[in-house]
Amino acid sequence: MPDKREISQKIKDLAAEIGFDACGICSAGEVDSATKSYLKKWLDESYQADMHYMENHWEKRCNPAKLVEGTKSVVCLAINYYPARKQPSEHPQFAYYAYGKDYHDVMKANMQELFDKIKVFIPNLEGRMFCDTAPLLERYWAAKAGIGFIGKNSLLIIPHKGSYFFLGELLLNIELAYDEPLGISCGNCNRCIESCPTQAIVSPYVVDSNKCISYQTIENKGSISRSIIPNLQNRLYGCDICQQACPWNRFALPHTVAEFEPSDAFLSLSTEKLESLSVEEYRTIFKGSAVKRAKYEGLKRNLEAIKQSLKNVN
Repeated sequence: MPDKREISQKIKDLAAEIGFDACGICSAGEVDSATKSYLKKWLDESYQADMHYMENHWEKRCNPAKLVEGTKSVVCLAINYYPARKQPSEHPQFAYYAYGKDYHDVMKANMQELFDKIKVFIPNLEGRMFCDTAPLLERYWAAKAGIGFIGKNSLLIIPHKGSYFFLGELLLNIELAYDEPLGISCGNCNRCIESCPTQAIVSPYVVDSNKCISYQTIENKGSISRSIIPNLQNRLYGCDICQQACPWNRFALPHTVAEFEPSDAFLSLSTEKLESLSVEEYRTIFKGSAVKRAKYEGLKRNLEAIKQSLKNVN
């Protein structure tokens, strides 16, 4: 029987073969007290806005072994989504993560393949996989597993690669060899904080969702806040401003995942085409896309808001 170190390395080798850009492993258990205090204060300040699900399942959120009984190890995985082809800058902008197929589906398919391959040499393997679909502090575990470090914009940054990565986790019932956190930080850099047009990063590492363009254009099911509209610029769905300002993202390289490639129809979505976009066209262009989270009506709402924003600019 291979030892823990050999098994862990085998898992990382398989992850690379499947197409993951990073893989780290850490022990499961309670998150540290500082993280619990931060999360509680974040919720007490109502920085979760209307995302009330963030308040649920506190014990599971703070301990993956309570989310999935018997969990001993967390295998953290990342896939690059930085696009080679981008929208024309004059078009209403979608966040890069939404250019192609829904990342939940792509990540889960790859994680299922990895799980099945691990099970070949560990027949008694049990576990579950998650990608932004459970009360799990993904960035915390990825940082603990040494994949990257959490930046002042609250996103995970992978040194010399950047932050344009989807994260996923395998919660497994076996003990493995564990990686160490990187011990890196943003230092004195505040470019993400300074670049945010709505001052959503209220202090280092703390994001107020109420002020965040991504929240307002995706998760918010009501009207976009009047205080936000003048600062939308041409952000139609989500926002990459803080990532585009981050010096680490000068190292970002285009992904190689076919499913994340934008279609020509998507890249052609000018203001005029979006104004005349029918429900049928919307369904065709965004079939299997994360954009459907905002629904047709939400996209139209956002378009009207950015038209107002651009009027203020001009």
